[in-house]
Amino acid sequence: MQIKPKFGIDKLIFGMKQNDVIALYGKPNKNYKDEDDNVIFQYNNHKMRLTFYKDEAFKLGYIVASSADLELFDKKIIGRKINEVKNELTQKGVTKFTQEEFDTFENYFNEDHWIILQTEFEEVVKFEIGAIINAKDEFDWKFSSK
Repeated sequence: MQIKPKFGIDKLIFGMKQNDVIALYGKPNKNYKDEDDNVIFQYNNHKMRLTFYKDEAFKLGYIVASSADLELFDKKIIGRKINEVKNELTQKGVTKFTQEEFDTFENYFNEDHWIILQTEFEEVVKFEIGAIINAKDEFDWKFSSK
C-alpha cells in the first residue's frame, strides 16, 4: 500500500466521506466514535484506523496504519530501523522531525507532511498521516466528490 504524503494511503484520499471509503474497502471491522465524536473505521485486514472529523462534515482526515505492506517513496517502512528510514526520507526532502518519547516508544513527527513514524526498539512499528492544514489555517482536502 503506497503512502502518498499530503494525500493519503493507497486509494484513501483525505476529504473522502464514509460512503466513499466503504465503496472502496467495504464495511469496516469496527466502527466507533472517539472522545471528540469523530467517527473511527477500523480495517483489520489492512491494519488501518481511519478518522472522519466531526467538525469537518465527517471527512477523512487521519490514518493510522501498521501493515507490513506500507511503502513510502517505494520503500517498505514497517519493521525497519528508524535511522535507515529517516535517511531515505531526507533524500526525498523530508528532513525535519520532532522526536517524542513514551516509555519504550518514540514518535518522529514531520509537520510539513503531517506524518508520524512510531518506533519501538528503534524499529518502525506504526505510521500515521494526517490531512495538511494550509496557509489559511484550513484543511487542504484532496478528494473531490463526483
